[in-house]
Amino acid sequence: MCVPVSVFSICLTFYLLFTTLVSNRWLISAAHCFQDTDTIKYSDARAWRAYMGMRVMTTGNNGAAIRPVRRILVHPQYDQFTSDYDIALLELSTPMFFNDLVQPVCIPASSHSFATGTTCYVTGWGVLMEDGELATRLQEASVKIINRSTCNKLYDDAVTPRMLCAGNMQGGVDACQGDSGGPLVCLEHGRKWFLAGIVSWGEGCARQNRPGVYTQVVKFTDWIHQQTKGQV
Repeated sequence: MCVPVSVFSICLTFYLLFTTLVSNRWLISAAHCFQDTDTIKYSDARAWRAYMGMRVMTTGNNGAAIRPVRRILVHPQYDQFTSDYDIALLELSTPMFFNDLVQPVCIPASSHSFATGTTCYVTGWGVLMEDGELATRLQEASVKIINRSTCNKLYDDAVTPRMLCAGNMQGGVDACQGDSGGPLVCLEHGRKWFLAGIVSWGEGCARQNRPGVYTQVVKFTDWIHQQTKGQV
């Protein structure tokens, strides 16, 4: 069974990002989280640690399981200017053991479709409002899948076929700064939680007619299986 208790923080010094556990050895996140700067090499797996099973952000590990990251695989077609192909895989140095707080989420088949209007959930420790402070407790927001052509009109055709929009057209509910790389999960047929999207980009947070834009995971199912050699 794949369940939605799958948001984990990954830490590099004082930098946080969010990922999703998709097997006992693999995490999935956004490629833009691992773009190097002049001062920090975010693509260096040796600098990262995965904290799993956390609900509250504290100075200690709060009972979380910790694993080093062995390697980071950023999609080779990722475009930092358009945010297209915004996906990355992270392999843990040692396998994770599942428990009540740590479980994987299901990767959908490439033929899977998340219908417009479906209610899904985005989670993370990002800021609680635009330009606000980071959350100290894991947050969850209910959003609806939005038709891509409708979303593209709002964003001047910036939403590629590998992107998915979700939110509330009236605003008020959204992912925000600091939630990057986190999961958008949907309960399908009342049985299993599937990873529909990865927090990627948007204009502001929870603005009217500016829904969140996510990496559409179904477009990368084959790539995920190839890179993980069937372990996901």
